[in-house]
Amino acid sequence: MPHDQQDESVIDLCRQLIRTPSESGKEKQVIGLLRDYYSQNGFTDLYIDPYGSLVASIKGKRQGPVLLLDGHIDTVPVPDPAAWSYPPFGAVIDENRLYGRGSSDMKGAVAAMAAAATQFLKASKGDFAGTLVLAGVVQEEMFEGVAARAVSEYCKPDMVVIGEATALNLNIGQRGRAEIKVETFGIPAHSANPEKGKNAVYQMAGIIQEVQKIRPPSHPILGPGILELTDIKSSPYPGASVVPSHCLSTYDRRLLPGETLEDVLLPLKAVLHQYEEEGNRSPKVTLARGKESCYTGQVIEAERFFPGWLFDEGEWFVQKALQCLKQAGLDSRLSYYNFCTNGSHYAGEAGIPTLGFGPSYEELAHTIDEYIELDQLLGAVRGYRALMEAFLT
Repeated sequence: MPHDQQDESVIDLCRQLIRTPSESGKEKQVIGLLRDYYSQNGFTDLYIDPYGSLVASIKGKRQGPVLLLDGHIDTVPVPDPAAWSYPPFGAVIDENRLYGRGSSDMKGAVAAMAAAATQFLKASKGDFAGTLVLAGVVQEEMFEGVAARAVSEYCKPDMVVIGEATALNLNIGQRGRAEIKVETFGIPAHSANPEKGKNAVYQMAGIIQEVQKIRPPSHPILGPGILELTDIKSSPYPGASVVPSHCLSTYDRRLLPGETLEDVLLPLKAVLHQYEEEGNRSPKVTLARGKESCYTGQVIEAERFFPGWLFDEGEWFVQKALQCLKQAGLDSRLSYYNFCTNGSHYAGEAGIPTLGFGPSYEELAHTIDEYIELDQLLGAVRGYRALMEAFLT
């Protein structure tokens, strides 16, 4: 099907974004590309925060709410470009699909937001109620919601739309995520005389068996609060003829709305209590911390605890958004994210009314031959414009 000029504009912007690599911590070029786009299309307030996220704002002529559309512009790496059928940064279009790293997660949504905002501003001539804000957020792949804290502190949104993939449905919640560390401590010895030491890995093996028996709570809508072993390391490594004196296991815990850090750690502490010993270092469980460098030179550091959230489908803003999307010709239904998003901050931490709406499908994120369907991309433009018109007029 042929595309009109507006359609070609958003497709072209999406291709430009894909062609500009922006792995986490290396987003400077794509931020510059977006800044140029917004400055050429009516945005009067362009702010780059200390982490490097771009916040583009414009106030309407009338008083009203601050509506924030959030889209992260960092991507995961491409370890093996040769494994792709199309160049990962080539932005190749084949039939109805636009291929490239970040196409679904989530440069397609960012392009659709920008195009929709351009259409909205031209059509309204600035006569709307409130403030429209679009954020290109960095470091989301490393810290869901952490860089978003600086964005909301700057623009203080009354409502947020997360652009992560929903297949053009309206998402009203998600499980959160915690990264948990379990450590055991032994006594080093030569492996020819293991009885003179204490092997930290053997103790960890027993703990892992007990942790597998833990059954996290489940939510009737969002499902189980999963607890899964994702990594295990012993030290010294490599352990040439040495009984390991330390072992570290990492667990991924999917969080349900309302769960606290104490809720999550308590059953693990109960397991470790069985392994406490007099006179020796007992095993311990802690929340992992992350530390990454931003392209601005700023260091972003935080505990890896990103809350879950869920809004009732009867909430006024949920129903208003659903109605406007349907009026825009989209067959949207209410749904939920399986993965973690920047909504962990906006909704989970700050309690701001938050919705998820974006093009493409969750399962395409981080994959080889990642793509976005052009119909999804163009549908997202209609949806974002409808949301702007519904909440700012």
